[in-house]
Amino acid sequence: MPWDTEATRRRLLDAAVEEFAEYGPAGARVDRLARSAGVNKERIYQYFGDKDGLFRAVLTQELQRLAEAVPLTPEQAGDLGDYAGRLFDHHTDHPHLLRLLHWEGLVSGGEVVAETKRAMHLQEKVAAVADAQRRGLVTGAVGAGQLLYGLMALVDWWFVVPHVARMTVGADGLDRATQRAAVVELARRMTAP
Repeated sequence: MPWDTEATRRRLLDAAVEEFAEYGPAGARVDRLARSAGVNKERIYQYFGDKDGLFRAVLTQELQRLAEAVPLTPEQAGDLGDYAGRLFDHHTDHPHLLRLLHWEGLVSGGEVVAETKRAMHLQEKVAAVADAQRRGLVTGAVGAGQLLYGLMALVDWWFVVPHVARMTVGADGLDRATQRAAVVELARRMTAP
C-alpha cells in the first residue's frame, strides 16, 4: 500500500498546532509531536526541514484559515462591529491562533513568517476601512490602519488575558455570548462616524 504523504503531512500539522500553541517553538518537542500525530519523527524533517520549518508551516496554515474565514471586503467594512463579531467567533473556535502569534512575537527576533503576504493581506483590509471612511460609514478620526489595529486588539484581548477579563468583568461577564455582544457593541461605537 502506498504511503499517503498528504495525510501524514496533515496529521503532523494538526498535532503541531496544539504542540506549538502549548509550548512555543522552543518548548515543543519533536518526539512528542510525532507521537501525537502517530508518525515517525523523521517525517517532520522530511516534510518541513526542521522544527522551525514546521512552526512556519503551522503559522502560515492558521493565518490562511483566518484570512479565508474572516474576510473584510469594502462592502463589509461599513459595519466593523460585524467584522469584530466574526473575528471573535473565529478566535472562539480556534483559540490556538493567538497563542501561536504571541509565540512568534516572543521568539522571532524580528523575523516574521510570510511577512510580505501577511502585510499585503492586512493592507487590503486597511484599504477597505479607508474606503468606508471616505464614504462616511466609519469614523475618520484616526487612520484606517490604526482603526483596524484597535479593533483587532479589542477582540483579541479577551482571549489573550482571560484572567484579567475574569477579574475585571466578573463571572457574569465571562459568558462568550455576553463577551461577543460587548465586543460588537464597542466596535460599532468605536468606529461610528
